[in-house]
Amino acid sequence: MTKRLISSGSAFEAVAGYSRAVVDGDWIHVSGTTGFDYSTMTISDDLLTQARQAFSNIAAALAQAGATLDDVVRVTYYLTEREAFGQAAPVFGEFFARARPAATAVICGLVDARMKIEIEVTARKGA
Repeated sequence: MTKRLISSGSAFEAVAGYSRAVVDGDWIHVSGTTGFDYSTMTISDDLLTQARQAFSNIAAALAQAGATLDDVVRVTYYLTEREAFGQAAPVFGEFFARARPAATAVICGLVDARMKIEIEVTARKGA
């Protein structure tokens, strides 16, 4: 089986040598995704807006792979502040009410100081 690469169209993917997602059979591995709006290359200062935009970006990559957020089986949240988890958890619940994936949250620094959250998922088609 051949892997298929999915791009968001961001020039940074070529610079850093990665893909937005990689499809390998029924498995879809979506790279850490932030709240940048790729159409305008802007990012909100608001954590919840960033989280919703990240989910929108992830959903777009999954759609290109023939899957949806309901197919996600694993998610990792990277947050810059411990308090952010409690603030963003209801947003996570909005998007994963059906999938209920295995989840991990990590408090860490991100590569751009404007980023407050990064979300990485693994999905399986038909999950």
